[in-house]
Amino acid sequence: MDFKPQINLLKGLSNFNFGQTIAEAESIFGKPEESQVLDADILETSCTVLHYWYLGFSLFFDNKNFKKFSSVEVDCEDTILYGEKIFSLKEQQVIDLMKANGYTLTDTEQQEWGEKRLGFDDAGLDCYFENGKISSINFGVIDDINSYQFLPN
Repeated sequence: MDFKPQINLLKGLSNFNFGQTIAEAESIFGKPEESQVLDADILETSCTVLHYWYLGFSLFFDNKNFKKFSSVEVDCEDTILYGEKIFSLKEQQVIDLMKANGYTLTDTEQQEWGEKRLGFDDAGLDCYFENGKISSINFGVIDDINSYQFLPN
């Protein structure tokens, strides 16, 4: 499959949109090379991850939300964002590209394992840099606190 991932911030990856199902992912991308379930008891979250290593991305499905597509991690160097091959950009170029498209850098963080993270919260985007070069990109849906209903016990 000759596939170049395209980041569609707040919408999805290429023609696969947030909210779609695992079955729909498999109909578009085929069976994943690997799948796993990740549980975070402290955060009370659980997700199913489909790894498409040969395509350069992993899709995350929220198990607490009917296994709907909620985020993606991309490491394919051909990935496109706003017409640019984002993996070829330096930190400041990523910041400038995001700013030109209405998003500002929210925070930066040096990770324990050595990568530097640039976060663009309004876009649901995190870019990880190692030795000045993008190593991976995570993006997904943004939880709207106003959409939650809090019910008394």
